Amino acid sequence: MDQSATQAVTETNDRSTAVDAPASLRADHRAPDRLVLQRGIFTGPSAKVSDELYAVVKGGARRERQTLRLDKGATAHTNTYFGRFAASYWQRWTTVTDVRTTMVLDVAKKARVRLVASDIAGHRRIIDTAQVDSAGPLTLSAPLDQYVDGGALWLEFDAVGGELGIAELTWSTVAPDRVRPVAIAICTFNRAEDCAETVAALSSDPTVLAAIDAVYVVDQGTDLVENRPRYQEVAPVFGDKLRYLRQPNLGGAGGFTRGLYEVSAVNEHADVILMDDDILCEPETVLRLNAFANMTVEPTLVGAQMLFLLNPDYLNVSAEEVHLQRLRHGQKVPKALRNTSMLKKNQERRVDAGYNAWWTCLIPAEVVAKIGLPVPIFFQWDDVEYGIRARENGFVTVTLPNAAVWHADFYWKDYDDWARYFSTRNSLIVGSLHTDLDAKAITRKLFRELAEHLVAMQYGLAHTTLQGIEDFLRGPKVLRDGGIEALAAARTSRGEYPETIKHPAATPPVRSADIQLRRAGGEPSRVMMVLIKRAVIQWFGRTQPGIIGVTREDAYWWHVSLFDHVVVTDASQSGVRVRKRDKARARQLLRRTFRVLRRLRREMPTVQAQYRAAMPELTSRANWERLYGISQSAGPTSQES
Repeated sequence: MDQSATQAVTETNDRSTAVDAPASLRADHRAPDRLVLQRGIFTGPSAKVSDELYAVVKGGARRERQTLRLDKGATAHTNTYFGRFAASYWQRWTTVTDVRTTMVLDVAKKARVRLVASDIAGHRRIIDTAQVDSAGPLTLSAPLDQYVDGGALWLEFDAVGGELGIAELTWSTVAPDRVRPVAIAICTFNRAEDCAETVAALSSDPTVLAAIDAVYVVDQGTDLVENRPRYQEVAPVFGDKLRYLRQPNLGGAGGFTRGLYEVSAVNEHADVILMDDDILCEPETVLRLNAFANMTVEPTLVGAQMLFLLNPDYLNVSAEEVHLQRLRHGQKVPKALRNTSMLKKNQERRVDAGYNAWWTCLIPAEVVAKIGLPVPIFFQWDDVEYGIRARENGFVTVTLPNAAVWHADFYWKDYDDWARYFSTRNSLIVGSLHTDLDAKAITRKLFRELAEHLVAMQYGLAHTTLQGIEDFLRGPKVLRDGGIEALAAARTSRGEYPETIKHPAATPPVRSADIQLRRAGGEPSRVMMVLIKRAVIQWFGRTQPGIIGVTREDAYWWHVSLFDHVVVTDASQSGVRVRKRDKARARQLLRRTFRVLRRLRREMPTVQAQYRAAMPELTSRANWERLYGISQSAGPTSQES
């Protein structure tokens, strides 16, 4: 990209960029006669992805992105993850009462096409059929009237008398009066190559690109996305729709909020799709989220599901909720699928989400207008808090099946990490903002967790957790800089704890010949009794001698705590960590635990009130402008084109 093109898509953080927003983002769009809700896609955006997530074929066939050609005698169906139409969700949450599927067929001799439905139990029933003996368009229709609790629609094809070509397959309905503008905001920090590929994925589909009115790349790192050849290659495809912003590292909260801030300053009717930088992007998902949001009865947050990047056919979870009194987010909604191969199982049941994480999630304009911007808590729980606050103000979240992106598998991330600081601190902040936390129950829960860390010789993890509690007790002033100081403190202080350091598995800081592998038994039935016993043997050194090797799958506290020197495989499978019993350090951390948890129990009501009182200022445009270093604010404007 030449310098002039770079300047056309790059903005600095010294002023509001609203006045320079793309023209299409300023306009409310007149809708077509029919709105495309989803398209027929037959192969994925990467060779890593199984084609059977899109369509299952028996017999000879040739696939392209939006075309499928079957040999004589072959059959195909779209009763697949991306091939299904989530009828239950469309009936429950939108104004759509019937759906039409259209396609262009190239029929050599004769073909059969069936429009098929399922119910909550997965029972199959045929809705509409067609016998086709000539090339041309075909339309099949279905009412959305029997799917409230579950069920989907899909198509089945038989190439009976010769080859059958299928193209231009769409699911559509009568369009609303207008279609909202929509922008995508991608937050990135030193994942330049990943981010460039995500931007490239959005540029690869002309239909999706035409539906997007702006793309904001918010770069908070030092390895700049704009310098990557892939980004420079695809940037001109966007024309004036692409905006590249640089700002200090304010975490995911600061990066995604910048997108909400910019778009809401331009058009009070424009929606924003927040999108992670390190995903494998399915462009079709953007079209489906946007279509669903334009048809909901009331403004609705619409989230994509997450498939695992390293195990691409596996779904993370159908829908999530939060348990504030347990300080737990990412909790599976009852009956939702979790860690499930979508080649083997379909999501028939409708499950309603409490919130949707921001790997990809659409935020309606009305939500930002009514509840303001996110809380500047840097990282972890920012998306949870926003979803809770939206629901408290009457805006539900729908996690839409058959719309997903691939994101790094969570179980490959080690729990003993600096991010635990933000998870601990922010869980307390979010709980304080949205419920009356039970101080006695919370401190009891935290003591149990810290005790498990200590008996497992995870002294750095105990320190990081305590650090999060201590900073929560500092009150809203801890959020004054958006998390920059807290990030530095959380990272650097962990260096004082040797077991937080990851070593190459081939060259650990002990002799490999001395390591003896010990497998774990089953989970104890009387957990508290075992925890007390393990604490005693750790305290008095009644542990089993030698250097013990423990695999990741066996690294439970009740197993590791049997020993005083262990080499544990890191969850990333890229190295090992060495834990060694240190009674002096355990004593120091235990005293600190008692002191901090006593403070938490005593001061929690007061601190909760402080966070609630600070909420309007924390989420205000003025506060975020201060954090961004923006000197002025622009009001929203809109027009119709």
